[in-house]
Amino acid sequence: METSEILKKVRKIEIKTRGLSSNIFAGQYHSAFKGRGMAFSEVREYQFGDDVRDIDWNVTARFHRPYVKVFEEERELTVMLLIDVSGSLEFGTQVQLKKDMVTEIAATLAFSAIQNNDKIGVIFFSDKIEKYIPPKKGRKHILYIIREMLDFHPESRKTDVKLAVEFLTSVIKRRCTAFMLSDFYSPNDFTQALTICNRKHDVVAIQVYDQRAKTLPDVGLMKVRDAETGHEMYIDTSSKKLRRAHTAYWMNRQQQLKDSFTKSNVDSVSIATNDDYVKQLLMLFRMRS
Repeated sequence: METSEILKKVRKIEIKTRGLSSNIFAGQYHSAFKGRGMAFSEVREYQFGDDVRDIDWNVTARFHRPYVKVFEEERELTVMLLIDVSGSLEFGTQVQLKKDMVTEIAATLAFSAIQNNDKIGVIFFSDKIEKYIPPKKGRKHILYIIREMLDFHPESRKTDVKLAVEFLTSVIKRRCTAFMLSDFYSPNDFTQALTICNRKHDVVAIQVYDQRAKTLPDVGLMKVRDAETGHEMYIDTSSKKLRRAHTAYWMNRQQQLKDSFTKSNVDSVSIATNDDYVKQLLMLFRMRS
C-alpha cells in the first residue's frame, strides 16, 4: 500500500472512530473500565459512619480531633491492544474483511482511551510476537498505531493466543486493561494462560468472525483455502450433511471458546463482520458498568 493511500485510510478511520468514541463511548468506557486502585486525595474531619481504619493519626494528634483520609479512584489506565495479525484475519465474505473490522474496533477503543487520558500500547501477534509498541499517550501515538495496523506484514500466518497472553503477563508489570482482538483460531488451549493473565490484568476478549464460518451457502462445488496453512480443497456445498456438519463444528467451537472465557473469568463479545460493532461494544460496556 502506498504512503498516500495509507494516510488517506488513516484519516478516514480517525474521522469515523474518533466521532464514535467521543459521542457514544466516552461515558460508557469511563464507567466500564475503572482505574488501577485508590489514590490518597485529602483529609477531612471524621463523620459518623466513617471507617476507623481510614483515620489519619498524625493529623488527629495535631488537631486533637479525629480526621480521616479520603481516597479517590485513580482514573489513568494503561490500555493494551492484543491484535491477531495471522492469515485467517484476511478473510471476509460479507461487508468487510475481519482484519478491517479489527482495525476499526481497535481505533475506536484507542480514541476512547486517550479521551480518558489513558496510555495505550499494542502487541501484534501470530504464532510469534510480531511487534510490541509500548504504551504512550496522545493522538500522534494512536495515528502511528492505526498506520501500523493498516500496513503491517506479519512474518507468520499462523496463530498462538497462548503465546500472546503469556507475553502480556510478562511484559506489562502494572495492572492494565487488555483488549484481545482475534478470531481465536488457535490450535492450543490457552485457558490456563488466560486465567493467570486475568488475575494480574483486566482482560477483555473480542472475537471477530465471518458469517461463512457459521453457515455455508448452497452454491455447489466450492474451492476453499486455509489462510494459515495454504491448504486448498474442493467441497460440495449442495450437500445438506456437509452444511450441517460445518454449522455443528462452529457451534461446538464457540461453546469451547465460551467455556474457556468463563473459566478464566474473562468478559467477551463475538462480532460478525456484518454486525454493528458499535451496538455490540456498548452492550459489553454496559454489562461491565
